[in-house]
Amino acid sequence: MSSVLNGNFECKVSSVLNKDAKQFGKKNMFDNNDETCWNSDQGTPQFISILLPTEEDIDKIEIQFQGGFVGQDCLFCSTRESGEKNEDVPFYPEDVNSVQSFPLSKIVRAKKFTVVFNKSTDFFGRIVIYKFNAYSPS
Repeated sequence: MSSVLNGNFECKVSSVLNKDAKQFGKKNMFDNNDETCWNSDQGTPQFISILLPTEEDIDKIEIQFQGGFVGQDCLFCSTRESGEKNEDVPFYPEDVNSVQSFPLSKIVRAKKFTVVFNKSTDFFGRIVIYKFNAYSPS
């Protein structure tokens, strides 16, 4: 397995707590620092959207949430380079602090993918993520 998030990719998120991108921005999910995180603002749904430089095969995502601020009723949505939409893949995180692995039901070929958190374990709909990654089978 190798990460598809090596090097050059674009990331967009639905929101950032208090618009404080320095402290809670999207880059914190990829900096390998256990002390930093992306923290969404309140409201649902929340999302992370990734645009890859080239189309890749993806068969697993990994996310480390902060317990109490975990996404629920989640979907992995993806699109091919041609614009063709792949079938959405649901996944179900636990309300824990540890890194969670979500194997996709089949290998998905995608140029862009979005992870949608339709609900949250937080009453206000906030999501907190320390680590986020996606992997190809090769």
